[in-house]
Amino acid sequence: MENWLTARTRATPGRLALRHDGVSWDYAALARLVEQLAGGLAAAGVRPGDRVGALLPNGVLYAALVHALMRLGAVLVPLNTRLTVAELAWQVTRAGVALLLHSAETSSLAAEVVRQSPLQRRAVEELPACQSARPAQPVDLDAVQAIVFTSGTTGQPKGAMLTYGNHFWSAMASAYRIGVLPGDRWLSILPLYHVGGLAVLFRSCLYGTAAVLQEGFEVEAVNRSLDEEAITLASLVPTMLYRLLPARSSWPDTLRLVLLGGAAASPELVAQAAAAGVPVATTYGLTEASSQVATMLPEEVRRKPGSAGRPLLFNQVRIVDDSGAPLPAGGVGEIAVRGPAVMAGYYGEPEATARTLRDGWLHTGDMGYLDEEGDLWLVQRRSDIIVSGGENVYPAEVEAVLRAHPAVAAVAVVGLPDPEWGEQVAALVVPAAGQELSAGALQDFARRLLAGYKLPRRIAFVEELPQTASGKIARAAVREMLLASGNDTEEG
Repeated sequence: MENWLTARTRATPGRLALRHDGVSWDYAALARLVEQLAGGLAAAGVRPGDRVGALLPNGVLYAALVHALMRLGAVLVPLNTRLTVAELAWQVTRAGVALLLHSAETSSLAAEVVRQSPLQRRAVEELPACQSARPAQPVDLDAVQAIVFTSGTTGQPKGAMLTYGNHFWSAMASAYRIGVLPGDRWLSILPLYHVGGLAVLFRSCLYGTAAVLQEGFEVEAVNRSLDEEAITLASLVPTMLYRLLPARSSWPDTLRLVLLGGAAASPELVAQAAAAGVPVATTYGLTEASSQVATMLPEEVRRKPGSAGRPLLFNQVRIVDDSGAPLPAGGVGEIAVRGPAVMAGYYGEPEATARTLRDGWLHTGDMGYLDEEGDLWLVQRRSDIIVSGGENVYPAEVEAVLRAHPAVAAVAVVGLPDPEWGEQVAALVVPAAGQELSAGALQDFARRLLAGYKLPRRIAFVEELPQTASGKIARAAVREMLLASGNDTEEG
């Protein structure tokens, strides 16, 4: 298949491709920038198949980098700029990153990562400005486009290998559900290290529409974009919509759809949005399925607040029991997904891949059910995983850090309901014998090793953790004890 940006530029060179910080780039201008960046990367030694880490804020250069790596046939490893040095060093080592690209804003963080990992780093702005000497590589739909780290369902983060075919079929399926208009402008607040951010970029290129990039979520900035940029589509997580609703008295007529995903949207939030006239389309998706799996359009959302709707075209969803057998309508079990948007596997994790991809089905670890009409309802997101502000937090990772404190004997981490963030991280801690420990001291200890959104906001101390009859931690009891504790620890 021909390179997507090359084909798009030939078809609609003067059509708007990107907007960022008030600057417009049509497809011809974007293609010229991409060609120069690809030349600079090639001069820096990047070859087909090489893995290139990106520690960058949202912006035109990041978008151009995604296309430039496609042009070269190299693999993108997008990195969460909110992670600590230790977390980033682990990921670049795990993925075999050879070159780490950063911006002026992330320069010091990248320098610290490089000190802990054997790789080169370059400022993306300082790459040689030269035209690519090679024509764009053809797109092999089976080739890996990116290794995107996700919390998965057990242990350390895992690198989901997403192919060009995954992105292509995801884009087609999304278009068939929500539609495409020639003048669409998709407001992309989600960072490009999230699969949702990458999805908007590729879909815009394939559709010939525009992506309006915004760096981070700020209510004033989002409102300004909605009012001034003729936005037709926006991708938000529930936390963002929760903050936006009280900040607006009306919504622009141009806005035809708000795709709400990243975490379960409460029926109350959906009802508030409907009352305010926001055209919310609830969606269920995950990194391993290249973003969207199921989506419910606004007219149905008003009828069934809380449902994620039916699977997109080409996707299949079924609910299975512990043995993997399908359950009838209404039966609560694990959500399994099949289709061309499902990842190729976890990079360097054959056992985890075999556990997750079985007989052609992606076993998500999420719990839900299908109703009689075939609409999906999410009951629990990945059982133990905490989803705070759209970010996945794996309890085992937080527990490992807290247990490293010499005054901690045992710990259990769970998520507690939070009206703004969806969930907040909370920890029930057993102090070591004869040790004194405060919640603030433990959080200060963890802050050096965990990203801010992973830090426990509530910490309570007990003599022993509640257990089930089989000796496992009774997480439901842990959650009840923390809810009753009332001890909130705010991040400093």
